Amino acid sequence: MVNDTSISLTTPVMATYSRFPITLVKGKGSYVWDDQGNQFLDFTSGIATCNLGHVPDPVKEKLEEQLQNLWHCSNLYNIPNQQQLAALLTAISCGDQVFFCNSGAEANEAAIKLARRYANKVKGSSSSEVVTFGQSFHGRTLATLTATGQEKIQNGFAPLMPGFSYLPYNDETALEQLVTIKPAAVLLELVQGEGGVIPANQLWVTKLAQICKENDILLMVDEIQTGIGRTGTFFAYEQYSIEPDVISIAKGLGSGFPIGAIIAKEEAAKGFEPGSHGSTFGGNPLATAAGLATVTHIIESNLLEQTKEAIDYLDQQLYLLNQKYSFIKEIRGKGLLKGLVVDTNALEIVQEAISNQLLILTAGPNVVRILPPLTVTKEEINKFIEALEKTFQSIEKGE
Repeated sequence: MVNDTSISLTTPVMATYSRFPITLVKGKGSYVWDDQGNQFLDFTSGIATCNLGHVPDPVKEKLEEQLQNLWHCSNLYNIPNQQQLAALLTAISCGDQVFFCNSGAEANEAAIKLARRYANKVKGSSSSEVVTFGQSFHGRTLATLTATGQEKIQNGFAPLMPGFSYLPYNDETALEQLVTIKPAAVLLELVQGEGGVIPANQLWVTKLAQICKENDILLMVDEIQTGIGRTGTFFAYEQYSIEPDVISIAKGLGSGFPIGAIIAKEEAAKGFEPGSHGSTFGGNPLATAAGLATVTHIIESNLLEQTKEAIDYLDQQLYLLNQKYSFIKEIRGKGLLKGLVVDTNALEIVQEAISNQLLILTAGPNVVRILPPLTVTKEEINKFIEALEKTFQSIEKGE
């Protein structure tokens, strides 16, 4: 068994993470290596970030090219990569305009600000309320941790930001409260990643979208973890037959290079004007080079068609695994965002998997989260299943 996760040595790095006792120094494709030369099969993808695997050649080449020219310039000037990436994102989504930032939390922060300013300046409404849902996760800034529907994330940060309400996830009856609350916007994940890998119910989403449309409420979808092909389509909302007013993205957009964005429909985008929001590093030449290379490669290589085959094969193998181990109670999620609900300690499984050269994650105390890259092969899925079985066998024997 791998010992406790935290590093006991005092370091100059703040203790905001309980780190596993390995030091990763290299990655390529679905694999990473530690400083001792040990190879691990990485089914975390940097928490749904390295969707093309580690150090993908098309992105590496674009970044190397950009490094020779310009690293940073102010958003007071036009940035060609930014313009091209924005055009590409609007072409493949239901949105019309893009704001670039540096992370998922910043993207959701921008979405919240846009919703409030749109309500105030465009609609002339006094409402600034944003409704989110229980077990959601939207980030760790003061606004986005307040938007997050989990007390453990909010613990110790009182007073929280005003202007947020919470409804139970996947509860159709509770949606009627939106008519009474009359919020400026609703913000939701279509698969709650950190909250337990819980997909939204189709009927619930349909009703939510209808209520938002009928009551002039902005519908904002957090695609930080589900976007950029993670669920089998470029955006998860495509599988629900809805058109959000605002989409927040990050993680997989830059293949590991920090970048975030919101994509908004033209009407919602009116909430921002020069001076109303900004970011020093958002949309800089390097970040948008990575984003442009990532999105272009996914489209031009027809990667999502290959990914569908991997999804089907992974689903089959997980189903067979479920038949063999009684402590697996449910398999849920979408695409290559999977959660195994277990009746044992999920962290213990994740820790033991490291001993079998496999990296996986938790999503709460009893959910094992599985996030292979979109480029994963059948051979790598077979290796994953083999390592996971070894892990389960050790857990059952109490080793």
